[in-house]
Amino acid sequence: MTISKDIRYVGVNDHQVDLFEGQYVVPNGMSYNSYVILDEKVAVFDTVDRNFTEPWLENVRSVLDGRQPDYLIIQHMEPDHSANIANFLKVYPDTTVVSSAKAFTMMGNFFGGDCAPNRLVVGEGSTLSLGRHTLTFVTAPMVHWPEVIVTYDALDKVLFSADGFGKFGALDVQEDWDDEARRYYIGIVGKYGPQVQALLKKAAGLEISTICPLHGPVLTENLGHYLNLYNLWSSYQPEEKGVVVAYTSVYGNTKAAAELLAETLKDSGCSKVTVYDLARCDMAQAVADAFRYDKLVLATTTYNADIFPFMKEFIHHLTERNFQNRTVALVENGTWVPTAAKVMAKMLECSKNLTFCETSVKILSALSEESRAQIAALAKELCE
Repeated sequence: MTISKDIRYVGVNDHQVDLFEGQYVVPNGMSYNSYVILDEKVAVFDTVDRNFTEPWLENVRSVLDGRQPDYLIIQHMEPDHSANIANFLKVYPDTTVVSSAKAFTMMGNFFGGDCAPNRLVVGEGSTLSLGRHTLTFVTAPMVHWPEVIVTYDALDKVLFSADGFGKFGALDVQEDWDDEARRYYIGIVGKYGPQVQALLKKAAGLEISTICPLHGPVLTENLGHYLNLYNLWSSYQPEEKGVVVAYTSVYGNTKAAAELLAETLKDSGCSKVTVYDLARCDMAQAVADAFRYDKLVLATTTYNADIFPFMKEFIHHLTERNFQNRTVALVENGTWVPTAAKVMAKMLECSKNLTFCETSVKILSALSEESRAQIAALAKELCE
């Protein structure tokens, strides 16, 4: 892939992976992106996952066409991007590795302290001339590791954005960017909204024509759309109006309540209603949609004087990622002492700017005339 006159793509597609980072389902695989700038001096950006050493090195050899790389720029030390540093230096031992001070410490931990004898430490505002191309390095701590840097090429107006603007999915599969980028961002980077906001403020001062992330497609058109989504996600604002109904059910009674609520919501004029059975769904997708829409209903059973495990896990995923600025409704079920609503509210105490619905739904074992009326009232409140 040619990105500009001097910039080439040399990454790889991974269709072997089933769970990215051991937890995220990736039916369309992953891409591990790497780039080369061919100027008076040659710079290679990042490496790839350890399972793709030879295909990646072959891509690099092909683009170099006999030239020797002067620099290997490491923006992020997570192993899906750094695993082949030592292998690269075995082939190109005279290359200078360019990275942050924290990254070199991590490099020593991963590969041994002498893995990069030729090194150049860069920080905020450091520059590196390749000839016509001058690279400026911008620190991006905790987006989403502490050592991260991103790189701006002033000539072609390219931002090499590390894990920012990444998405799930290999590059040889066509799919909507928003959904898989949202699931990727909320799951992996979502906790670090303030840090992403800080990076976006730095990027606002740059003239950017192309974004080259370490996962997902190179972005060249409608950049305002992607930047706007990142601003919303990192400021924890909903993208659109809609209701997510997330439930767990043991014998089907809470499921019946959740489904009745969803039907009533639609009949009451809520056009976007999404229902998740948390024991069976893709948890990461449910979490991403909870951040996408402005209203969330949590429906679960009292279980061992607590709440059902999958609901507990779901709420933990939300609070871990700073869930806030939403309207929340609680539906509880219990046969003798329902306490689920109290437990869920307690788990959400540290979440900022949550508005809890005045209407709550209490089910005593199974739906009754009273609980059905509560569901109707809750639907009306959510749709107002």
